Amino acid sequence: MNFFKKIFSSEKKETLDKGLEKSKTSFFSKLSKAVAGKSKVDDEVLDNLEEILVSSDVGVNTTLKVIERIEERVSRDKYLGTDELNQILRDEIAGLLSETNTGEATDFEIPANKKPYVIMVVGVNGVGKTTTIGKLAYQFKKKGLKVVLGAADTFRAAAIDQLQIWADRVDVPIVRQQMGSDPASVAFDTLQSAVSQNADVVIIDTAGRLHNKVNLMNELTKVKRVMQKVIDDAPHDVLLVLDGSTGQNAFEQAKQFTAATEVSCLAVTKLDGTAKGGVVIGISDQFQIPVKYIGVGEGIEDLQVFNKFEFVDSFFK
Repeated sequence: MNFFKKIFSSEKKETLDKGLEKSKTSFFSKLSKAVAGKSKVDDEVLDNLEEILVSSDVGVNTTLKVIERIEERVSRDKYLGTDELNQILRDEIAGLLSETNTGEATDFEIPANKKPYVIMVVGVNGVGKTTTIGKLAYQFKKKGLKVVLGAADTFRAAAIDQLQIWADRVDVPIVRQQMGSDPASVAFDTLQSAVSQNADVVIIDTAGRLHNKVNLMNELTKVKRVMQKVIDDAPHDVLLVLDGSTGQNAFEQAKQFTAATEVSCLAVTKLDGTAKGGVVIGISDQFQIPVKYIGVGEGIEDLQVFNKFEFVDSFFK
């Protein structure tokens, strides 16, 4: 089954290729050592491949599934040359990810029946949360949508100021209060303001601390409850931002946050600065939560919707 049709524009694809350069180079240098002097895929090659996938942050469970698929293929095809390994990996990982019905987006879109569409953004400090919000606002605005930002991370003054900088840069309104204000009150004001302005999208930033899960859970639950006084079913998405460069730590954060609050989608950032891009494959496979966006560079255009087939194609080509 061919999963690899041309989905992205060549410009977008180039950005993705470039963003995954470090991960790809690291992976293939390990792979070429593993198959040096070998002409066929045998047990030793598969053992080495398993080690490489795990060390590339694909995660143990996902790695075992990939190896199992390749073993089946080896026993079916009897002889597989190591020169085909690259293509086989690409096909089998795409096949594995095709079993989840997410990661198929081609552009930034919002549901037609939710207005305003409310996204609450969560994640620990330093993962690129504010930057992701700014770039998302830019993409939605570029689509002709009216966007309002809410600075409900009132725990750090820097967070409010940083979001203000992005609001100015993208030229969208922001609702903010003083540092130390009640985050739920900021969220409430933001939604009221968005409704009165007939906005299409609302993006709410929240505090990024996780050292006390109970407090975090209580705070996020309160923010949601107060939002629902303005819009019954808000937030429509809870977006967890993860730093891809932390590899396995991103898995850990995803586990902890999903235990603390109902996360509905993920953004994985900073993939361009790391060799740990394989983490996206593991997260896509293991969490029943879709990866919606990936950050593949520092430019304002470098936040992309996550398309699993384009991702795997770029990683293994």
